This record gives sequence, C-alpha cells and structure tokens, in this order.
Amino acid sequence: MPPDPNLLIGAATADDAGVYRLDRDLALVQTADFFTPVVDDAFTFGQIAAANSLSDVYAMGGRPITALNLLGVPPDRVAPPVIAAILRGGLNKAKEARCTVVGGHTLRMAEPFYGMAVTGLVSPRRIIANSQARPGDLLVLTKPLGNGIVSTGIKLCITSSAMERKTTRIMRCLNAVGADSAEQCLVRAGTDITGFGLLGHLATICKSSGVGAQLNVAAVPVLGNEVFTLIQRDCVPGGTRQNLRAAEQLTDWGGITEPQKLVLTDAQTNGGLLLCVRPEKLEAVLKVLRAAHTPSTSVIGTILRSKPQIRVRAEV
Repeated sequence: MPPDPNLLIGAATADDAGVYRLDRDLALVQTADFFTPVVDDAFTFGQIAAANSLSDVYAMGGRPITALNLLGVPPDRVAPPVIAAILRGGLNKAKEARCTVVGGHTLRMAEPFYGMAVTGLVSPRRIIANSQARPGDLLVLTKPLGNGIVSTGIKLCITSSAMERKTTRIMRCLNAVGADSAEQCLVRAGTDITGFGLLGHLATICKSSGVGAQLNVAAVPVLGNEVFTLIQRDCVPGGTRQNLRAAEQLTDWGGITEPQKLVLTDAQTNGGLLLCVRPEKLEAVLKVLRAAHTPSTSVIGTILRSKPQIRVRAEV
C-alpha cells in the first residue's frame, strides 16, 4: 500500500505526535500518553498527567482542541472519590488549555494510571518537528531538569516539602509556548523532554535531522542543589539509569561528573520544551517565553554540522 501523502509526520522520526493534513492550511495533531501516579495527591496527579499529554501537541506547534480520558484503576484499591479527584485534575488542565474533554475509557488494572488521548490543530507550514534542526541553531530549554529524581525522593519520603512543592508546580505547567512560538514562525524544530531525558530526546533530534549537538552543562537548569543530594543518597529512578546506559553510545561526556550525567538523562514527567532556535530569532523566542513566565529561558547548547553525536562540556 503506498504511503498516505497527507500523513505529514508518522512514526519514522519518533516525533511527539502524529500530524495528518486536512487541507492546505490545517492539519490534525494526534497523541496519547498515560502513566502511574508520581505524587500522592489525586487531583495534582490528574493535573500533571493531563498537562503531560497535552504537551505532545504543544511540542509539535499545535493547539489541543479535544481530549479523551484514559484511566486504569484497581477497583478494590482506589475509591470512587479518588478517581473523581484524578478526573477533576485532568479537566482542570484541559480547561486551562481550552481543550474539551469529550469522554474517555476506563479499564480494570492492577496498578492505577491516568492520561489522555489528545487531538490538536496545527498549520502544516508551522509544525515543530524533530527533523528540522539545522547547524547553528541554539538550544533553548523551558523547564529545569531533575523531576524524575525528585519524584523518586517523594515516593521514598526523603524529598523536602519545599522541593516537592516546587517540582509539582513546574510539572503542572502547560507547555503552550510551543504553539506560541510556532504560530509566530519562530521555531521549526524541537521536542518536549519526558521519559528519555534531555539527552535521549536531543539524540532523537540529531538522528532525525542528521546533525550533532554540543551542550554546556553549566547552562543546563536544575530544580535545585537538593537534586544532587538525592543522587548522593542513591535516589535515582530505574528509567534514568536506563537512559544513561543508552546515552553512552552517542555522547562524548567531556569529563563531567556522574551526578551531572544522571541529571542530563533523568526521566522527566511533563518536562520542558527543547527548542532549536536560529540565532537571529533568539531574542524573539525569549520574549515569548518570558511573557509566558516559563520556569526557564536557558540557552544550553548549539546544533553542530557533524554526525549525530552529542558533545557535553563543563563550559563553553
């Protein structure tokens, strides 16, 4: 069967969502994501899970329009009021995104999970994609790293209350600046940082675009020094350790420390956007980010004309 010419982005480039053209000026963005609880509070979990699902549409430059709840519950362990709180949290974030929840599906599962299948709209000429990075682009990150490590600490009851509050607040933040930047024709390449960590998602951009990258680890924002304290206490999620092993194949570390490596590969939940920005558009992009009060506006590296490899340096 010949490929569908209207499928603008499918699975080949490992982008955050699929994009299907409806006509010259409009395309659908479609994605689905869900995960088990990362915090104890049911409403907050619903907010974080919904924001994470909506993020895939924003990461493609689109605006979410409808969503379906995806809920798994062990009925003997999760009471109806808890389920209702999770769904209220998801609805809260969908309303913030001006996205209509049209229904959903619930399964009986051994472990609870929640997320959404989201449909959005984007102009075919303004898609943010993994394959559009070009040498000389600057890498801009919109949220600090470390929430996988902090979330593990929360589960073990060793994260401070202040760090827990800060991390959950940032995980709830929508990544709507992706759509803002795309609609102003400021960004053509980028992704959101989730389960594969910063290096994993950057590696996907490099492979899809046929480029390399260099990171300045000193410029990479981290939630706080407590992240490194948690690492010293061996508070590192299994997904982060898997990401680190995978990154070894594509990364020139440049002598950075093991804790720094773990932060760069930390599996994130609704992490920030990693945007590839042409130098002449950097100030305009930073203006958009500042207007949206994104947690970070850090320029952390550069796209290189090289084979798909990531060079990490302590300073540039």
